[in-house]
Amino acid sequence: MPPNDSLPYEVKRAQEINRLFGPKDSENAYDLAIDLHNTTSNMGNCLIMKTSKDDFTIQMINYIKNTLTHDNCQVLLLENPAVQYGAIRTVAKHSVGLEIGPQPQGVVRANILANMRKLVNSALDFTHFYNEGKEFPPCTLDVYRAFEKVDYPRDSEGQIIAIIHPQLQDNDWKQLKPGDPSFLTLDGKTIPYNGSSAVYPVFVNEAAYYEKESAFLLTQKVTLKANSMKVCKT
Repeated sequence: MPPNDSLPYEVKRAQEINRLFGPKDSENAYDLAIDLHNTTSNMGNCLIMKTSKDDFTIQMINYIKNTLTHDNCQVLLLENPAVQYGAIRTVAKHSVGLEIGPQPQGVVRANILANMRKLVNSALDFTHFYNEGKEFPPCTLDVYRAFEKVDYPRDSEGQIIAIIHPQLQDNDWKQLKPGDPSFLTLDGKTIPYNGSSAVYPVFVNEAAYYEKESAFLLTQKVTLKANSMKVCKT
């Protein structure tokens, strides 16, 4: 798509990144993109992957989790089209997103920055070892697979009429069962989760997702497998 001065800034930047590091789905695309984000949700250290079929990404994230065992890294799989979004990191052949929080918008927190550096350094260490010919044995990886987004309750005009319930707030990654409180109306009425089975909510009350009509994402725990992997050096 040619540059267009009338396009929003974000779209222009996406086009520029695709030109510099892509084009997406081409042989010339960069091998790896690490996309750094902070979140207002209580996500802790979160690693995001776009597919369950990429052995390289699974092996990398498994390495990060095993290296940073005291930092409690969770893995979010955004493979379902219902919860996917146009992440610019997908211009690369392999990609991982880092979401660390909670951190308010416009605020810098030293602990969040330190955690981000740990994750990035671990990812770069893995890449270095891979390029040096280190063999990585088969592995399994426990992840949270997102399958649905839940919007805030709204009135007939589309206005939000309830907020995240205190029992759900800051409880990302924790089990939410049918009947558990999920929203609280402004007049104090509790709205329970009405799903058919237990789930694990993530990105609870994320500030950037209000405009995306998403109060939180629903996930289920699954286990992924990756084959052994070793680069063939010539």
